Amino acid sequence: MTKLLKYYLPAALWIIIIFILCTLPGKDIPTNSFLERIHFDKIVHFCMFGGIVLLLCLGIFLQKKHIPASAIFLIVLLSASYGLGIEFIQKYWAVQRSFDMYDVLADTLGAIAGVAAFKIILYLFFPRSK
Repeated sequence: MTKLLKYYLPAALWIIIIFILCTLPGKDIPTNSFLERIHFDKIVHFCMFGGIVLLLCLGIFLQKKHIPASAIFLIVLLSASYGLGIEFIQKYWAVQRSFDMYDVLADTLGAIAGVAAFKIILYLFFPRSK
């Protein structure tokens, strides 16, 4: 159990943090007209869900010393599905929050970008494991 925590605790904590942030009441989210104009919230979604994929892929890789493409695909699919699920939670249960399909798109693109970030980290820090 301790070994699993070692590999997956960062990803688990990140997933929990995302859930907490995405279900905060709308009134608790600071607003700024400049950030709204540049759609900063989409950048945040992109990074949050890319982080999930990056951390989960790193956990599997560090534990097993390799990661099959099918596992990477599954992680991206699950991360994007988690983003979609959170949007439904925002629509039906979160106070002053709503469903935003562009958030789902940002989550999905971020999850895909998380694979690229993982590959870059592999290349830079684990050059023999190509």
